[in-house]
Amino acid sequence: MLKIIPVLDLMNNQAVSGKSGNRSTYTPLNTIYASNSDPVQIANGLKINGADEIYIADLDLIEKQGHNLHTIKDINRILPVILDSGIKDFDSFKFYLEFAYKLIIPTETIESISQIEKIFNTFPKDRIVISVDIKDGKLYSKNLDMGLDEFRDVLRELNPNEIILLNISDVGTDKGYDKSFLNIFYEFKDKIIIAGGIKSEDLAYLESIGINKALVGTSLHNGSINL
Repeated sequence: MLKIIPVLDLMNNQAVSGKSGNRSTYTPLNTIYASNSDPVQIANGLKINGADEIYIADLDLIEKQGHNLHTIKDINRILPVILDSGIKDFDSFKFYLEFAYKLIIPTETIESISQIEKIFNTFPKDRIVISVDIKDGKLYSKNLDMGLDEFRDVLRELNPNEIILLNISDVGTDKGYDKSFLNIFYEFKDKIIIAGGIKSEDLAYLESIGINKALVGTSLHNGSINL
């Protein structure tokens, strides 16, 4: 069975929704799992309905406009949190370990490959998730000047337990996952967590090719995909 991991984006200590990574247009999340956009209530609703972990992006941290860490710590007591806090280096990874069960190393914000290697050489792999961020068909990164093929070679060396393939262009669109990126990273299919624009029609295909996990936000919260 393909495992669905729920997604929450947090701003100002509430869950929000938006499209294609355009964070300035995000609005309070409407979800079938709670009566409002309070993330702790939503986490409780998800747990009651069978979720056993949750992916959270702290958009305030990522944009350097504050944080939602106290709320995230509360949620981590309800469901183990996979946290994207915009980690840029070894020191920030070490700091955020206090707040979540697993931490995302995103290509979007990490400063260098050497910082990733230092993290992998220090901390257990079961606390680390690499996020391959893709935008407009290319590796999305503020600091790494490399293509998707080159980063695939880095992943071969690191051998992480889990790899998120996140097509930022498709986030919140509910238009279906762009399967072309899977071909590049298919050798890691047992480790891959698919993310970005997933809708219900994608699930059978992803399961049929051996993908075990998917991050789902919009389609989960509006009820078109269930846990």
